[in-house]
Amino acid sequence: METIKKIFLNRFKTLSLITVALLFSGILLIVRMKLNKSYFFSFLIWNVFLAIIPYAITMYLNTTSKLSKLKLGFWFMVWLAFLPNAPYIVTDLIHIRIGNDSLLWLDVLVVLSFAMSGLLLFYSSILDMQKLVSLAFKKLPVETISIAIIFLCGFGVYLGRFLRYNSWEIISGPQYLFIDILNMIIAPFQHFEAWLFTFGFSAFLIIGFWMFKTLNTLEIN
Repeated sequence: METIKKIFLNRFKTLSLITVALLFSGILLIVRMKLNKSYFFSFLIWNVFLAIIPYAITMYLNTTSKLSKLKLGFWFMVWLAFLPNAPYIVTDLIHIRIGNDSLLWLDVLVVLSFAMSGLLLFYSSILDMQKLVSLAFKKLPVETISIAIIFLCGFGVYLGRFLRYNSWEIISGPQYLFIDILNMIIAPFQHFEAWLFTFGFSAFLIIGFWMFKTLNTLEIN
């Protein structure tokens, strides 16, 4: 109970923003379901739940006293496995193609609102992890590592969207995942679209993170 209270007090503003964003997304989804009499976009609820997991991990770690490097390393790997789920929601825009043309604008708003929530969770979680890693490993180039992590997330989103891999398949079926990744690395020109998407989407996320971090820094100062 004390831990929950500490988390709430330390992160009241951020949690308030996330709560408002999620509530707005939920309201839009309910309106969409009511008007279209369809539950098609209900999968966004599951997707945003997966996006919350990495933020919940860093939020928990930031309230943990005497966090060892070993424990941080373990949770870092878990965090990294789930992190692509947050920006993945942006690619759910692909589903608006099968919506009702008369309410296409509503479908766009629904998906964009969930995507906005996912990106807010994504960038907030990366900032949290930067602080944790900086404190535990003072000599590591945190900014460079963050860019590499965002690039990996871009690649992870490709694996999830187009090859249909899930985060837990790293454990349940790693052999198939690693074979596909190895093939893309060995023969990059045969998988041109995969790398084009990865670099393009990663650039989008990196620019967004730079803007998010800059605004966050200005607000603190």
